[in-house]
Order: sequence, then structure tokens, then C-alpha cells
Amino acid sequence: MATHPGGVTARGAAVLAPRPAIRTRKLVRRFGDRDILKELDLTVGAGEFTALLGRSGSGKSTLLRAVARLDHSVEGSGELTVPDRVSLSFQDSRLLPWLRLIDNVTLGLRGPKARERGLTALAEVGLGGRDRSWPHELSGGEQQRAALARALVREPELLLADEPFGALDALTRIRMHDLLRELYERHRPAVLLVTHDVDEAVELADRVLVLEDGRISVDLTVDLPAPRSRRDPRFQEYRDTLLAALGVVQPVRAGSAPDRQDDPRSAQPATEAKDSHDPHA
Repeated sequence: MATHPGGVTARGAAVLAPRPAIRTRKLVRRFGDRDILKELDLTVGAGEFTALLGRSGSGKSTLLRAVARLDHSVEGSGELTVPDRVSLSFQDSRLLPWLRLIDNVTLGLRGPKARERGLTALAEVGLGGRDRSWPHELSGGEQQRAALARALVREPELLLADEPFGALDALTRIRMHDLLRELYERHRPAVLLVTHDVDEAVELADRVLVLEDGRISVDLTVDLPAPRSRRDPRFQEYRDTLLAALGVVQPVRAGSAPDRQDDPRSAQPATEAKDSHDPHA
């Protein structure tokens, strides 16, 4: 049936837009007398791949915990709406060492087809035939693949990924980028990826946010075809915009070359990995 502008069909019936995967209004999260999130407004659409950047202490992890409903004891206020089916993926795969791979992937999954779904998920991430393996028999990259299988086997509406590739070597990380994007295209959950790597954000996400002092300071749409090349001049433009927002390079003026003060492939020096003792990173 044809539709017309305004979301109305040819017969006059309203077409309901999909419910956003994340909606916050004036969201505040407070630790002691310090507001970490400051009346933050954010909407992430259904099926949207969004990356979140920010310096240490900007509130990224606080926001992620709030969206994951893992901050029950934290003081705060405001509105927060998320779907019922939310999965999380962390830098540590968090596989249980006393369970075989298939049991890790299907942990908590109910129903007669749980094992079948688990086997399918393992095959999707390139671990078909490894269902009886123990976690210690897997490489770091394979463990992260298993973690993705565990997250996606539940068919989430929203996938929260907290630096899932931060502990991997460079080559494995590239392969995991390709896998995550492939799985995203196949399953189409909304994704909120927290990362310190500007290149990773531009390569994977269709929208990149910069969180600064508890508020969204940059909301950038990345309009690049897949597969994305870091040699593409537009990739570099997006990259330089984000690096400037993070204070890594000076903003680029027309006719001038960017002043790259750090490694040209990463924003790591100015946006160092989170301090495990800092709950507000």
C-alpha cells in the first residue's frame, strides 16, 4: 500500500513509526554532589547503529549502565525508555569457564529450540562445530565471537557494546569489525557502541555521538557507503571533525591542513582507556 508524507496511507490510515530503541529526557545521574549526566536528551532509533565517544570521565559508562538498567542504586532523575530485549557485550567476553561454549551461549535461554538457536548463532560467528569446546580452548578473538553469539541469540532489539574489541590485537580487531557489521546488517538491532577509537566509530557506525561533561556535544551522521575505506577523503573529514571535538587536533579551517598531534589512526592518547577505579568514565 502506498504511503504519503506524514505517515498516512493512501486509504487514510496512520502509519506508526517504529518505537525508538533508546529515549531519554532530562536524564540525570549523580554520584555524591557531582552530576555525571546533566539533563541528557537522546533518541536512538530502532535499528540504528550509533557509536558513543568521549574523554574519560565524560559519562559514557554511566550512560551505558543507565540504558542497561544496571544502575538501580544510583541517584538520579529524568525519563528513560528502552526495549524489553536488551543484550550486552563487554571488553571481557565474560564466558563462564566451567561451561562448554554452547551452554555459555544459551545461558538463561528457555524453550525447546534453545540449543538449536545456540548452534545457529555459533555458526553465524564462525564457530560452527566448536559447541563442545571449553572457553580456555578459544583464542581471544574466538571468545569475543562467542560473546557476540550469546548477545544475538536472544534476538535483541538493542545491543549495548562497551569497547568489545579493546583487548584484541590489531588484525583480530579488523576481522571483528567486519563480523559485527555483517551481523548487524543481518539482524538489525539498534546498536550503541561505546569506544575510545575514532576510526572504529567512523568505520562501523552510521551515527557518532560525542559525550562531553554529561551532555551530547556532537551528533554526527556518517554517510559513507560500505565497505568503508580509511583512505576515503570523507572518512578523514569525519575523523578530523571528531578528533577536534575531543580536543585531539585543532579544528580544521578552510584551506588549512589538520594539525595531527597524535597517532593518525587513533584518538587513544587523548582519550585513554577507562581507569577501572573511575566509576564515572
